[in-house]
Amino acid sequence: MARETVTPIQKRFSDVDIFRHVNNVAQQMYFDVGKTDYYRTVLGGDVLFDNLRMVTVSTSTSYMSQIRHYDDIAVTTVTERVGDKSMTLFQRIVRREADGSQTVCSESRSVLVAFDFAAQVSVRVPDAWRAAMEG
Repeated sequence: MARETVTPIQKRFSDVDIFRHVNNVAQQMYFDVGKTDYYRTVLGGDVLFDNLRMVTVSTSTSYMSQIRHYDDIAVTTVTERVGDKSMTLFQRIVRREADGSQTVCSESRSVLVAFDFAAQVSVRVPDAWRAAMEG
């Protein structure tokens, strides 16, 4: 089973738009915060700054429920698939309700490739990354 991270999100006043809900652009930034936490927790901090990193090549997001400024939200992130040179992350922004339940507010799927920045080419997903994401 793939490892999952849960990243609490602190909203900023500027995330809220004129309709008094969190803007979709801000939600994309929350997904990025979740990815960063996932990389650090599952793959180790070096993956963010090393020559070998992940690059996002495709993202698809669905919005199901509004998020308000005072909502208690978190981003869940899990690896859905690991291929030869690419991987797919599945993320959700969930609102934690007072009764302990959760409401899915939005979902996002991102396809990423392992990329060698020194050589400027995509490369095979390292075995250590694969083991960590699938483990």
